[in-house]
Amino acid sequence: MNNLKKIRKSQLFGVFALLLLFSCVPMQKAIREENKAVPEQYTNETSDSTNTANVQWKTFFSDQKLVALIDTALANNQELNIMLQKISMANNEVKVRKGEYLPFVNVYAGAEVEKVGEYTRDGAVEHNLDIREGEEFPEPLTDFSVGLDVSWELDVWKKLRNGKKAAVLEYLSTIEGKNFMVTNIVSEIANSYYELLALDNQLNIIEQNLDIQKNALKMVKLQKQAARATQLAVRRFEAEVYKNQSNKFEIRQSIVETENKINFLLGRYPQTIDRDSDDFIGSPIDAIQAGIPSQLLANRPDIKQAEYELAASKLNVKIAKANFYPSIGIQAGVGLQAFKTKYLTSTPESVLYSLVGDMVSPLINRNAIKAEYSNANSRQLQAIFEYEKAILNGYMEVANELSNINNLKENYDLKAKQVEAMTEAIELSIQLFKSARAEYTEVLLTQREALDSKIEIIETKRDQFLANVKVYQALGGGWN
Repeated sequence: MNNLKKIRKSQLFGVFALLLLFSCVPMQKAIREENKAVPEQYTNETSDSTNTANVQWKTFFSDQKLVALIDTALANNQELNIMLQKISMANNEVKVRKGEYLPFVNVYAGAEVEKVGEYTRDGAVEHNLDIREGEEFPEPLTDFSVGLDVSWELDVWKKLRNGKKAAVLEYLSTIEGKNFMVTNIVSEIANSYYELLALDNQLNIIEQNLDIQKNALKMVKLQKQAARATQLAVRRFEAEVYKNQSNKFEIRQSIVETENKINFLLGRYPQTIDRDSDDFIGSPIDAIQAGIPSQLLANRPDIKQAEYELAASKLNVKIAKANFYPSIGIQAGVGLQAFKTKYLTSTPESVLYSLVGDMVSPLINRNAIKAEYSNANSRQLQAIFEYEKAILNGYMEVANELSNINNLKENYDLKAKQVEAMTEAIELSIQLFKSARAEYTEVLLTQREALDSKIEIIETKRDQFLANVKVYQALGGGWN
């Protein structure tokens, strides 16, 4: 009866200890839920779900020379190859975490030799003990063993399984990070390529304008010989020619730097970029279908990356909380052991085995665990804000570029009319100057304004191409 009371008391004490232990575990803080709400459609856009982001980049870009450059970059770009190694490491981390909640089985074999003092307890026992009749312990004593041992932490609180799930989410996050990098590389190469085409055309415009200015300079010199113009007019025209000749070298330097930027992205040393700059102004601008804002959640790699990071942070909170609970482990072993190898196969005499179960729980100095739990909660909140920021940033980028495309179209149409008017004005100014009905300054000003208008329309055309690339990138295209 007394023994029964003792057993019950020990059971009650154990239950009380567990209740006391769990009462020390802090409850999870109320975590702010992420906000996935986005407007139903973009401003001044239809709610059509057709989305250009679903178009593969090889189809989106019609210039095959640009496509070839992007292909080369995706194979050779160093940053992208570094990211691929990070993906490989994240995949290996998944395997590590998966192995942690499975039993660890080890095989061992060992040999040992030991000589103990005769005037010690062990020595006295061995000296006076016969193993078998007429056979004493060997001296020095050897020991041979072979067997298996198993250790296994029971994942009662799912800490290890949640760790594996978190590692999987981190792996998926690195894949989306790679996709986001691919999108940026595709966009950066396309932007630099169109910049290069624009520079080529600007250089061509300056050379054409130089021909006009040189002809005007000859005309002014003839006018001076006929006493119809002054040396001041000659020098002003000469200065304008020199100015545009110097601009040629500035543009040539910009061409070299832009080519080398593309070469760097392609992972190769400087060389000429194969391109076709003819009819840049006449190249059509493809229409963009923006779809609906909710598609950004599925198409943009940076948003999906933030979503995976958020899911992993939630699991990390559970892992941090599980550190307050006791860990339960099992250890077992079986093998053969003897002081001579010939006895290793003598069973059951040489057989040894063991089975141990233990439960370990933090008792003192739990502040470190509490701090890590608090940090896990803070990291989850941080991940929520990062996720919301990625969604908001994606929407803003698309909205800005859609507005930019519309405004650039109107801007280009007006620039085209300006160029047409200034081209006619050059001829008119020269004719009026020849008939002494216009000053040389009017000719100079007209030529300068005509050149500026032609440069500006090229820049506007470039900006139209860049806007299309940017909105394609903002919608989440370019990685598939």
